[in-house]
Amino acid sequence: MRAYDCDVLVVGGGIVGLSTAYAITRARPGTRVVVLEKEPGPALHQTGRNSGVIHSGIYYRPGSFKARFAVRGAAEMVKFCAEHDLPHEVSGKLIVATDQEELPRLHALVQRGRENGVPVRELGPAQIAEYEPHVRGAGAIHVGSTGVCDYGAVAHCLARLAEDAGAFVRYGAEARVIGRRGAAVAVRTGLGEVLRARALVNCAGLHSDRVARLAGDDPGVRIVPFRGEYFELAPGRTELVRGLVYPVPDPAFPFLGVHLTRGIDGTVHLGPNAVPALAREGYGRLTVRPGELAETVGWPGSWQLARRHWRYGAGEVRRSLSKRAFTQAARRLLPELTAEDLIPAPSGVRAQAVLRDGTLVDDFLFTESPRMVHVLNAPSPAATASLPIGREVARRALLAMDAL
Repeated sequence: MRAYDCDVLVVGGGIVGLSTAYAITRARPGTRVVVLEKEPGPALHQTGRNSGVIHSGIYYRPGSFKARFAVRGAAEMVKFCAEHDLPHEVSGKLIVATDQEELPRLHALVQRGRENGVPVRELGPAQIAEYEPHVRGAGAIHVGSTGVCDYGAVAHCLARLAEDAGAFVRYGAEARVIGRRGAAVAVRTGLGEVLRARALVNCAGLHSDRVARLAGDDPGVRIVPFRGEYFELAPGRTELVRGLVYPVPDPAFPFLGVHLTRGIDGTVHLGPNAVPALAREGYGRLTVRPGELAETVGWPGSWQLARRHWRYGAGEVRRSLSKRAFTQAARRLLPELTAEDLIPAPSGVRAQAVLRDGTLVDDFLFTESPRMVHVLNAPSPAATASLPIGREVARRALLAMDAL
């Protein structure tokens, strides 16, 4: 029988997969790691198509993976960017209650932030202008630990560091067939090669549930893709936003609502809308992949989700189809905004895991089976939390490898 080609195969070359490979090489030097990425380079999907925000961890349920890893990950991400001379800025952000009815939810966020160890400052309407002169609200909180960076640059750096430590990152190598053969996991790629490893890690993001099924495991969830649509402020109007401005989120949803984000390059993005995508990589409205759409429509949880939250979804679709409606939503935070100030910006797609009963998985989700670790839900704030996530997945992968 052929010897192992490597110790650990990582499927997926986004920031989570590359952080995992990097963490394995640091935790156990000499471990042979191969990353398989179907695209010609790293970070071409969720990692490279987000707003670049380094989240503070204020939103997430105390004790959850998201809360613990985001708080820890934010500090580590700032340090990592500084150490490797990657563009970043700790700009802070405002979470703004646009009317009196939102104030109780804002106060609940203050309490949650304190439980998660996130320092916050409560602001009255007049104090908002100290941070954002053009923003209006009934009250706000300032979160000083929030920032921005270039996650694509972070992913490239992680790939380089992992390779410097002996890992191999294979681009254009899609995992097509996965099987267990004796004490090994075997993967056949789209290039026709077969690689044997002692353990496999699934960090396939938008395709993570499909990779789990390919490996013979029932993930228990289905990835339902949501397209996040953005506008950006036209040149000459970017002075309307100094940093990051968010509405008070609806606790029933993992989406944070239309917010204002000044990126590391000075561009100000507004969004996203969150609308169902018709393909897992459906970045355009007209991008349809019938097989993938059939998978989504055929999942009972998709119908339960639609039935439960159709009013919220209808509002998102309305803002997607009407620039005027989008402008009205954004004007709740930024009254001076006009439709002429907005120009279209590239979209992203969120890989959201949905249970069979229609429940949105609200935490990072890791599952294990013999010789395999699956990362089945890692949307925002996964980029912020990528370094702690990588260590957690690496720990599980090494245990799976040692169990042979």
